[in-house]
Amino acid sequence: MGLLDGKVALVFGLANNRSIAWGIVQALHEAGATIALSYANEALERRVRPLGEEVGAEIIMECDLSGDYSGLDAVFEAVKEKYGKIDILVHAVAFAPREDLGGRFIDVSREGFHTAMDISAYSLIAMAKRAEPLMPEGGSIMAMTYFAAEKVMPDYNAMAIAKASLETITRYLAVDMGPSKIRVNAISAGPIKTLAGAGIPGFRNLLRYFDKVAPLREKVNIEEVGQTALFLASDMSTKVTGEILHIDSGYNVLGLTVPREELHGESDSDD
Repeated sequence: MGLLDGKVALVFGLANNRSIAWGIVQALHEAGATIALSYANEALERRVRPLGEEVGAEIIMECDLSGDYSGLDAVFEAVKEKYGKIDILVHAVAFAPREDLGGRFIDVSREGFHTAMDISAYSLIAMAKRAEPLMPEGGSIMAMTYFAAEKVMPDYNAMAIAKASLETITRYLAVDMGPSKIRVNAISAGPIKTLAGAGIPGFRNLLRYFDKVAPLREKVNIEEVGQTALFLASDMSTKVTGEILHIDSGYNVLGLTVPREELHGESDSDD
C-alpha cells in the first residue's frame, strides 16, 4: 500500500523529463497518487504529454499564467469535475524575462519585475485560493524556491525578488489556511541542470563549483527533490507548515564558499 493511495495531486510547471517537477511527479505517482498535470504553453505539450501518459495522468492541460488566469480556472474546474477534490498541489512555476536575468541588478526593468512577480509568486496565491474549496479535509501545498531568495546569488536579479516574495507568501498562506488543515511549504533545492536553470547567466559555473563547497560534496538531483516532496505530501508531515525546506547538500549553512582545500593552501601572512 502506497503512502499516497487515494490522493489526487495537481502539478503545475512540468516542462520536460529534467524538470524538478518531473522528479516530484514520479515520486508522488510511485507512492500511489493520481496525477493531474499542467504545462505553461503549447510548445511544451509534445514533451509533457508523453510524460503524463507515462504516469497515467488523465488531465494534462495547458495553463498560461501570463494572462488573465482563465486557464487556471479551467484546470481547477477540470480536476473538480473529474475527481471532486485535490489533496496535493505543487507549484513549480517560475519565469522572468531573459533581459532581467544577468547584468546589474539596478537595471531590472519595471515590466520584468511585474512579470516575474505575477507568474512566479502571485500565482501561488491564485492557485491556493482555487485549491482551498477542493481540500475540505485538508491537504498539502508546496512551492519550489531557491537560496537566491535569502542571499545574493549573482545574476538571479528579477527571479530572486520573485522567490523572496514566494517564500513570504508561503508563510502567510500557511497561517491563513492552517485552520482548514491545509499545509503550505516550500522546497529550496540546490542548483539542478534544468530548462529553467539554463536561462540564468553563469549557471554552468555555479553548478560546477557547487559540489566542491557544499558540506555533503554532492550535487542535488530531481529524484531527491521528489522524495522531499513526497514527505511534504504525505501524512509524515502532518504538523509541518510554513517551512522552507532546504535540499541543497547543506550549501545554505555556509558563510564561505571557497573550497577548504584552497583556503588551507593559502599562507596566513598578508604579504
